[in-house]
Amino acid sequence: MAGATRERERDLELLIPVAGGGGGGGITDNGASNSKSSSTSSSPAAVISSSHHHSGREAFSKVIRSWASKKFMSGCVILLPIAITFYITWGFIHFVDGFFSPIYNHLGINIFGLGFVTSITFIFLVGVFMSSWLGASVLTLGEWFIKKMPLVSYIYAASKQISAAISPDQTSNAFKEVAIIRHPRIGEYAFGFITSSVVLQRSEGDEELCCVYVPTNHLYLGDIFLVNSDDIIRPNLSVREGIEIVISGGMSVPQILTTVNSRTIQATRIGNFPAVKV
Repeated sequence: MAGATRERERDLELLIPVAGGGGGGGITDNGASNSKSSSTSSSPAAVISSSHHHSGREAFSKVIRSWASKKFMSGCVILLPIAITFYITWGFIHFVDGFFSPIYNHLGINIFGLGFVTSITFIFLVGVFMSSWLGASVLTLGEWFIKKMPLVSYIYAASKQISAAISPDQTSNAFKEVAIIRHPRIGEYAFGFITSSVVLQRSEGDEELCCVYVPTNHLYLGDIFLVNSDDIIRPNLSVREGIEIVISGGMSVPQILTTVNSRTIQATRIGNFPAVKV
């Protein structure tokens, strides 16, 4: 009995550390596993939070960059035409001022703009003089001499056509009216300028034809069409507005175009058309 009792006590001594160790190990393992699980369970939330914070900063920076870019481009769009206008105007003032400013500088008068005012006054007086009979005679004589020069005559003819296109005198204006014709095919239209009109005499009867100039690449590079007067659509646009439409590439076209009565225009020009016999 005593031996059996000692054996049980020895077994208990052997089992208690094992159980404690196993329990401690189990607790330690469980604690470690719990800490690991808690760390593993908390680390994805931290990563997600940091990723959300980073994506939020990126979205905010993109919005700021987009806003700044749009405002910068808006400023460029507003200031560009103003800068170009002032630059061209300032250059024109310097160019015109350079005609008479050397004379004033030679006389010891250094006033900026005085040459420009003198040039504008001189141009005005030339316009007044050339509007008279004597001025027209002098101009005709001068053109006769210029046309005799081989190279200068071509330059003068091209320059005269450009000035005649914007001339306020409707009798000498190269572009009589703005026209819309069906070109290049049905359903498509093209802007043009009526430069002259003729009456085509045929056996079937007379037909009024208008010479329509259609710019293709530049204001003075284009095609010429002879179009029946009834097939021409005449918008309520001045020649100056038509030139602005061509130069701007169509960006200055009004949203609504109205037509004018072509019969009234034909009545004012009837009897002035040269006849072309076929």
